[in-house]
Amino acid sequence: MTTPAPTIASHQWPAGYRINPRVEGPAPEIVAAFREIPVAAIGDSMSRHIGTIGLRQYHARLDTVLCGPAVTVRVRPGDNLMIHKALMMVQPGDVLVIDGGGDVTQALVGGLIRTTCVARKLGGLVIDGAVRDLCEWAEEGMPIFAKGHTHRGPTKDGPGEVNVPISCAGMAVLPGDLIVGDADGVIAVPAADAAHILERGRAHLVKEAKIRADNETGRSDPERFDATLRAKGLPV
Repeated sequence: MTTPAPTIASHQWPAGYRINPRVEGPAPEIVAAFREIPVAAIGDSMSRHIGTIGLRQYHARLDTVLCGPAVTVRVRPGDNLMIHKALMMVQPGDVLVIDGGGDVTQALVGGLIRTTCVARKLGGLVIDGAVRDLCEWAEEGMPIFAKGHTHRGPTKDGPGEVNVPISCAGMAVLPGDLIVGDADGVIAVPAADAAHILERGRAHLVKEAKIRADNETGRSDPERFDATLRAKGLPV
């Protein structure tokens, strides 16, 4: 007779360790639609002060778009035990968002992990920490944003947590949030608000198209800025 594997209730996790189930993100059609909205336009639709700070892309093509629901990981700086665990839980298209505390003294992921990411059809990675094996990450097929890089490899001891609220490069991320990244940066869209923000983003692009057309033909409306200046008491 086989003895069932023991289960651990949430209040029984050892200190510093937690593994929560994967959280479903927005509907697939909404995820697909966000691929057509630049991150800058999404940010403009979300008050212009949300998104990562200080990350750079390590994939080569500037036109690559990262887009998918977040699987979040919090690790001890320089340790990737829970990253390996999270990669056992992801679904195709998920984006791994890793809170590494901004530490760049040891890489959290390298070329071997990249092969796993490709095999699992991950949507990409966003890391508040360091990477290594840059030539491999530069190849097409796995977008990645990180704070820095180093040849120094990680430990695999823990602690760490999977699918918990995290902070990644100044951006709050919940499991299941929609993560969108392009050449301008990375932003998290709350899953519950994704449909609404999608419509706002589309409307913003229409507005920008009109402004761009006016700028190109020299028909810019002076009231766009003069009204603001007059409201501040300037005689324009």
